Formats: sequence, C-alpha cells, structure tokens
Amino acid sequence: MFPQWLSVLERYVRKESIEGNCDSKRFNRCHLNEWLVYLQSLKGMDTVDQLKRINLYANKKDYILDIDNYGLEDYWAIPEEFLRRGGDCEDYAITKLLSLRWLGHQQLQSRIVVLQDTNLGIPHAVLAVYLDDDIVILDNQVNEILSHKNILHYVPIYSLDEKQWWIHLPS
Repeated sequence: MFPQWLSVLERYVRKESIEGNCDSKRFNRCHLNEWLVYLQSLKGMDTVDQLKRINLYANKKDYILDIDNYGLEDYWAIPEEFLRRGGDCEDYAITKLLSLRWLGHQQLQSRIVVLQDTNLGIPHAVLAVYLDDDIVILDNQVNEILSHKNILHYVPIYSLDEKQWWIHLPS
C-alpha cells in the first residue's frame, strides 16, 4: 500500500555503512557513529527534552527536494541517506521516528503523518508523537515541538508507523 515507506523500512534494516573518516563528504560509518553518539547522549533525559533535541538535530540538515537530490519525484530516505544528503519533509520525519525507536521508545506512540498544508497548498509530512494527553508535532519547518491543537493549517491525509497505517477522514 505504501511502497516508499516499506522501502525505507527494508533499506534501514539492511543498510551497512562503509568505513571512513568524519572529514569525508561521503556519508560513512564515522558519520553514522556521530549520530548514534548524539542519540546516546540523550538517553536518561526526559521524553520532552529528547523530542526537542531530536527535532533540532534533524532540522539542521539541508532541505532538498527529491528531484534535486535523487532525480525522483518522490523518494523516502533512510536516516543514513538523509544525514548524508539532506532531504525533504518525510525524510526529516523518518529520521526523527527512527531516532526515537533507537532511544527505546517503542511504547511511545508516534506516527509519520502525511498532510495537506492549506496555507501553502502543498502536501507535507511531520512526526506526530502521543505524549500524555496531547499529540505533539515535530516539523522540519518549526524548531519547537507544538501541540497539534495549535496547528490549524494542516489537514491530515494518512499516517503510518512500522506496523499499521490510518486514513484520516475530513471532520
């Protein structure tokens, strides 16, 4: 049903990074280790602080359209590709989701949400995290995590995680 998402999950599980040093422009195991060391530094922090830092870390990467980055209209990148090349909105959301999983937040409900940005009239993707009695949004366009209640210009279309997907009907 969602071939890009299934491809991300398969490539994420199978991908092996090549050896190299961190001065290289080509993403290698050293860069991957930097990301993992960063994530390790977040262990023990409360969930809200982890969410804020993961959002900021990913948002520092360059925004690049898939057509310019991969020569494809739509390509969903695994974190290794995103950290090496930058990416577009769903690549930020994927990296944030898999960062949370790496930190052990399997119990934390989080989903990639594909939505329509009614202000810009374009599709967009974010990470939604169920936290206490709220859903917070990690968005590559905003460095703060925001309650979904405060975002009125996003209309969700569908959302997914590693196990299931949901279609959102207009209310």
